[in-house]
Amino acid sequence: MNVVEVLVEGGKASTGPPLGPALGPLGVNIKDVVNLVNERTKDYEGMQVPVRISIDAGKVDITVGTPPTAALIKKVLGIEKAKTDSTSDYIGEISLEQAQEIAKKKREGRRASSLKKAVKEVLGTCVSMHVKVAGKDAREVQKEIDEGVYNEVIAE
Repeated sequence: MNVVEVLVEGGKASTGPPLGPALGPLGVNIKDVVNLVNERTKDYEGMQVPVRISIDAGKVDITVGTPPTAALIKKVLGIEKAKTDSTSDYIGEISLEQAQEIAKKKREGRRASSLKKAVKEVLGTCVSMHVKVAGKDAREVQKEIDEGVYNEVIAE
């Protein structure tokens, strides 16, 4: 079995580097594989997506990972870059429901963590990016989650 792991822009992989040169020696139809990768990554347009392609006796298996949490938050906010100046104001706001959707995407394929913990991880990224959640500092929302305020909203 041969395995190729690459980062591609969602929905925009091509037969050129990095996929073409990696797949060429493996005897698979590069164009078909690229088309499959693009189909499976189209929801992540504009983001770098980790892709794992396993080839065993001509059978191709494609596993698509999720972009980094910060990239998913930036997509929700409709921005390309987050501010790195720690003294700046908030760059935007997401709802708790949006944070929950991001957490669900990040959990796909990983069932060890609870949804509540996954949401808190997303909120941690919001803290470092200066993004408000539900009109509040993300740290405040994390504390409220710990206190059970959102038990009805964040259900497995």
